[in-house]
Amino acid sequence: MGIKGYIKKLMRARGFGLFRLPAGADIYEADGLASIHDHSFLEDVRFRAAYERGVAAAGDYGWHWRVHIGLWAARTAAGLEGDFVECGVNRGFLSSAIMKHLDWDSLGKTFYLLDTFEGIDPDQSADKIERERNAKHIDEGFYVTDLAAVEKNFAEWRNVRIVKGPVPDTLSEISSDTIAFLHIDMNHAAPEVAALRTLWPRMAKAGIVLLDDYAYFGYRPQKEAMDALGQELGFAVAALPTGQGLIVRT
Repeated sequence: MGIKGYIKKLMRARGFGLFRLPAGADIYEADGLASIHDHSFLEDVRFRAAYERGVAAAGDYGWHWRVHIGLWAARTAAGLEGDFVECGVNRGFLSSAIMKHLDWDSLGKTFYLLDTFEGIDPDQSADKIERERNAKHIDEGFYVTDLAAVEKNFAEWRNVRIVKGPVPDTLSEISSDTIAFLHIDMNHAAPEVAALRTLWPRMAKAGIVLLDDYAYFGYRPQKEAMDALGQELGFAVAALPTGQGLIVRT
């Protein structure tokens, strides 16, 4: 057995596989995702404008495919009755990209943006690792702590409501009877479950719920909590290779 054969055998024994890339394959590799499948959306003019608006709000973290999914979900929901809600806004990457993409004020909908704007509420987290990660994100500037900067970012749009405070306490600020699109990204299971449990009855038929961390590496508690809620409320979550989770209200 040659050295190449030995390496293949060794890798298979450890659960790894080798494959030959097709000739001319273009590899997408970012944000924990590697794929040779079509990703021509990266060259789409409207996608690029929306993505760049997100970057202007929060910086570039290589979230291309996640944003692509978010824009698809928003376009799908734009034709439905109801408003948009984001629980977990931070600096506003995805919501800014969505509003740019949809020419937001032309839709006649309101976008509710809920966040502590101070990282994860410490009263909701007893997990040491989670608290340490939260403190690190604040120290490094990933989590915004300047509400004025957030307000400035969204000032170009009229139909937006920024709500500061912990979820679920602030959910009562959402006055809409019907929600077409709900994005949940609070990096913590308890407020995420509370948000979806409270807002689920208001989701429009065919309304879209996008969970940012459902299948993301290192966030297993979110998946387990949402699966349990799905059993209770009668919905299923599609796990996406981007790390997101997708629910369509039936």
